[in-house]
Amino acid sequence: MLTDVPGIRVGHWTDGSARTGCTVALLPEGAVGSAEVRGGAPASRELALLAPERTVQRVDAVLLTGGSAFGLAAADGVMRYCRERGFGVITPAGAVPIVPTLALFDLAVGEPRTPGPAEGYAACEAASTDAVALGLLGAGTGATIGKWRGATAARPGGLAGATLRIDDLIVSALLAVNAMGDVDRDGSATWRAMEDLAAGRVAVGGGPLVESTTVGIVATNARLDKSGCLLLAQGAHDGLSRSVVPAHTRLDGDAMVAVATGGVEAGLDIVRMVAAAAVERAVRAL
Repeated sequence: MLTDVPGIRVGHWTDGSARTGCTVALLPEGAVGSAEVRGGAPASRELALLAPERTVQRVDAVLLTGGSAFGLAAADGVMRYCRERGFGVITPAGAVPIVPTLALFDLAVGEPRTPGPAEGYAACEAASTDAVALGLLGAGTGATIGKWRGATAARPGGLAGATLRIDDLIVSALLAVNAMGDVDRDGSATWRAMEDLAAGRVAVGGGPLVESTTVGIVATNARLDKSGCLLLAQGAHDGLSRSVVPAHTRLDGDAMVAVATGGVEAGLDIVRMVAAAAVERAVRAL
């Protein structure tokens, strides 16, 4: 669970009738982060700030949300929660919380409501260090997978998570899996997909439910700078490409935020490899 990384709290807000929700990770002081987008249709907020060459070095929270671009408004509630507690970059006008936000498309299911500021704030109020609930809740409430074969092939997706440890190193992944592709549980789906595509039996985006996106957070207790976190986010995408077929399509908005809380010295290559394995394990266990 993401809360296996010391200092991280996770909370959900869920609307079962609208089949949408949001999931927030509140980070400890000193956390740094970066991000990478590989999908063709992302919905996000504050990702440019996470580039290694940008000035700000901290991340206060990460929000995963349903509602597509409308759901990005839920970050306003997370920012209010953090600012009330003094979290954020200190400016002459007070603290400005840094809250990278990733949204997935779930507008085609459930009632027409999307997460907003009140819902983002409620997710923060629900945050704890307890084991993270997974499945069809929070940001994964309306998630589906397998849509590239058409609307009738769609199946429930949801929140997925896994933690891997090597000695003192902890790497944990939490993803809202709303993929155009299928979960590849044993490595065989890739070949079947290529054969089907080559034979013209399927075409990516062939069904009406074409809007997808897998979004996620990978966190570690390793001591990394923003450049290291960028490589960690890239490793997370490597894990996604192993476990979802096809991944990173033009119709997915696949994006990953990686955060490091510090405290443990670890080689960057091993941290990246473990991140890929954690994401792969999380998705295949969905």
